[in-house]
Amino acid sequence: MTGMWLRLEWRRRGRSAVVLALMIAFALATVLTAVAGARRGLSAYERLAVVTKPATITVLPNDPGFDWDRVRAMPEVEAVGTFVVSGFALEDPATAVAGGMPPGDDQVFIGTEVPVLLAGRLFDRSRIDEVVVSPKFVELHGRGVGDRVTMRLGRPEEVGPTAGDVPFTGPRVEATIVGVIRTPWWTINDGQGGVMVSPALVRRYEPNFLGAHREGYVNALVRLRGGAGQIEAFKKSFAALTGRSDIDIWDNSDSQHRLARLIAFESACLLAFGLAAFVAAVVLIGQSVARYTAVAEARLRTLRAVGMTPRQAIGAATLLPLLAALAGAAFGVAAALVASRWTPMGTASAVEPTPGFDADWPVLGLGAALTVLLVTGGAAVLTWLALRAAGAGRRSEDRSAVVAAAARLGMPVPVVVGARFALERGRGPDALPVRPALLSAVVGVLGVIAAFMFSSGVDDAGSNPLRYGQNFQLTAFLGIGGQSFGDPEALLGQVAADPEVDTATVATIGVAQAGATSVTLWGVRSHDHPWEPVLSEGAAPRGDREIMLAIGSARHIGVGVGDDLTLTGPLGPQTFRVSGLGFIPAGPHNGYEEGGVVGDAGYDRLFPPGQFKFMFGLVTVKDGADPLEVMARVNTGFPPGQGLFPPDPPEQLAQMRVVEPLPIALAVFLGLLALGAVAHALVTAVRRRGHEMAVLRACGLTGGQARGVVLTQATVLALTGLLFGVPLGFVVGRALWGVVADTMPFFYHPPLAVLALLLIGPVTLLAANLLAVWPARLSTRSRVGHVLRTE
Repeated sequence: MTGMWLRLEWRRRGRSAVVLALMIAFALATVLTAVAGARRGLSAYERLAVVTKPATITVLPNDPGFDWDRVRAMPEVEAVGTFVVSGFALEDPATAVAGGMPPGDDQVFIGTEVPVLLAGRLFDRSRIDEVVVSPKFVELHGRGVGDRVTMRLGRPEEVGPTAGDVPFTGPRVEATIVGVIRTPWWTINDGQGGVMVSPALVRRYEPNFLGAHREGYVNALVRLRGGAGQIEAFKKSFAALTGRSDIDIWDNSDSQHRLARLIAFESACLLAFGLAAFVAAVVLIGQSVARYTAVAEARLRTLRAVGMTPRQAIGAATLLPLLAALAGAAFGVAAALVASRWTPMGTASAVEPTPGFDADWPVLGLGAALTVLLVTGGAAVLTWLALRAAGAGRRSEDRSAVVAAAARLGMPVPVVVGARFALERGRGPDALPVRPALLSAVVGVLGVIAAFMFSSGVDDAGSNPLRYGQNFQLTAFLGIGGQSFGDPEALLGQVAADPEVDTATVATIGVAQAGATSVTLWGVRSHDHPWEPVLSEGAAPRGDREIMLAIGSARHIGVGVGDDLTLTGPLGPQTFRVSGLGFIPAGPHNGYEEGGVVGDAGYDRLFPPGQFKFMFGLVTVKDGADPLEVMARVNTGFPPGQGLFPPDPPEQLAQMRVVEPLPIALAVFLGLLALGAVAHALVTAVRRRGHEMAVLRACGLTGGQARGVVLTQATVLALTGLLFGVPLGFVVGRALWGVVADTMPFFYHPPLAVLALLLIGPVTLLAANLLAVWPARLSTRSRVGHVLRTE
C-alpha cells in the first residue's frame, strides 16, 4: 500500500516534490555556507599562528648599528628576524606605495614569521632578482608567480632617517615573483600589498637601503620562548643588556587581539545571516510541507475509512517529503562545499592559511541530518495534528482583541475583515500563516532600521576625525632620533603666523615603561595657546606631574583618572597623576588609543634634553578655513621634502569599512524575507478565504470593498512591523555600533539615522500595499456563484 501510495503521489505531486527538494537544497546550502564560513573565520588566525610562529614583540631601538646578536643570545629569546626601516619604489607595476621593511639579515623567515606558501616557493636568499609577494599584491596588481616587477632603489642620500620624503632616483632592479606568502606580520600591516626582497639584494645595495654611513635603522621581530607572559622579564633583561629603558617594545598580541575581535564580530554577523536564512527556510519550506500534508490528509481519509491505521497514514504522508529532504540535503551539502571556496569572508580571509575548498564535516553532516529530521518530523507532526483534529472535530479558534475592538467601534466591514485576515489564523483548511507574516514584518523592519543606524555610526566616524582623537588638521615631521630638521620653534612660529592657523604645537615623542607596558609619550609645547588632546573623561595635563593616558594604555596598565602612575625613563622613575583619558595623535610607533600626553616640563622629567625618537608639529586651523589651502600657502617656506601634510586616517577606519556591508547585507535579506512572507500571506488569504469572501460578496460587498479587505490586511501587517520593528531596530542598531566602536576603538557617539526613521513608515506601508495590488484584483475576479456552488 505504501508503494502504491508513493507511485500515485509522485504522479500527482512529483513536480511539487522536485520544487521542495530544490528549496531545501538552496536553503541548506545558504545556512551551511554561513555557519561553516563563520567557524572557519573564527579559527583562521589560530591555524595561521600554529604554522607561522608569529613574533611575540616588535623591538624598535631606531639606533644605527644596533647589535642584534646580543638579543639573539638572551635566554628568553627563541628567534629574531630583523628588518630595515627603509624601502624602494615600484615602477612596474606603477604604484604610489613603496615596498618597505626588507630583511636585515639572512634570518628572515627562520624561527618566527615563517610564511605559509600560497603559491610558488620562497626566494633564494643568495639571489637579488627573486621576490615574494602578499596575496593583496596579487589582488591589486594582477601579478603572480612567474611575473616580473621593476624596483627603483633610492640613492644613499635619499634614504635614512633624515632624508625626507623625496622620490627615489637610484638603481633599477628587475626581479621575478617566485612565491605568494602569508604571515601574521604582513597580514596585519599589509593594507596595500607587499613585496619582500631577498637578503642578498639588501647586502648588494646596502648604501641604497641604510645610507652612505649606515645611518639607517634596523629593527626586529622577536619571538619569546614563554610567549606574551615573558614580555616583562624580557624588558628587564633587555634594559640591563642595553642600558636603555626608552626603547619601544610593542606587544604584538594587542594588534592580534584587535584582529580577533574584528573577526569575531564579522563571524557573528555571518552567523546571524545564517540564522535569518534558517528562519526563512523554516517559514517557506514549512508552509510548503504544511500544504502538502493538508492535501495528503484529505486524500488519506478514504483509506482511513477502509482500515488504514494512523501510523500507516502518517508514514504514507511523510514518505514524499522524506525523499525530497534526502535529495535536497545531498545537493545542499554539495553546494556548500563548492561555496566554501569563497570563505572565510571579510578580515578573516586575510589570515586564512589554506584558502580554497574546505569541508567542515561536523557542520555539513549535522546540517544535513537536521534538515531531513525537521522536514520529515514536521510532515509527521502536521499529519498527526490534522488526523487528530479531524477525529476530534473542529476546535474554537483564538480571537484577536484588535479585531474585536474594531468591530465594537463599528469600523467598516473591509477594515474588520482585513484585520481579521491579518491577525487571526483561522482553523482547518482555511488557516492562514498569520504568525510567520507578522514575525517576518517585524524582523524585516528591525533589520533595516538597525542596518541604517549602524551605517550612520560608520559615516559619522568616517567624516568626524574627533571620533578617533584627530582634532588637528595638519602635521609636520620635524625630527627623528634626537636630530631635528632645522629649528622646530622657528618653523612652527612661521606656521603660527598664518592668519588662518589656530594652534601650532611641537610634540617630542619618547618611550617610557609602566611595568610590562611601553607607553609612547607625547611631550607637547604649543607656540601660542595650548593644544589639548581629545578627552573621554577627566582633563588635559597641567604642570609637570600630570599625564593624560590613551584609553588602551590605561586599560592595559589598569589605572583611571586620579590614580598615580609610575613611569620609568632614561632619567629614572617618576610619578604622575592621571588627569584624563582619551585618544592621542597616532604616530610611527603608536596608535591613537595607545600612549599618553604630558606637558613639555613633564617630558623633561623622564628624558634628557634633546632626546626623542620622533618630533612632530600639530597644526589646527580656524573654523571655516581650508586646511589644504593653508598647507599650500605655508609650505612655500619649507625646504623641499618637508612641510605640512594632512594626517593619515587610522587603519581601523579601513577595517570598519570592511565590516559595514555585513549588517546591510543581513538587513537586505531580512527585508526580502519580510516582503516574501507578507506577499505569501496576502495570496494565501485570497485563496483560502475565497468562500468567506464569496459569502460577503453575495451579501452586498462591492468589488472596491473586497479590494479594501486585502489592502487593510497588508496595512495591518505593515503597521505591526513598524510598531515593534522600529524601536527594536533603533536599540539593536545602536548596540551593534557600540560593539564595533569598542572594538576599533572609536569614541561612541549614538547614531541617529534620521532619514531612515522618517522614511521607514511611508516606504513600508507603500511596499505592503503594492504587494496587495495583485491579490486584491484576484479577490474580485472570482465568480461568486461558482464558488458557493462548489462549496
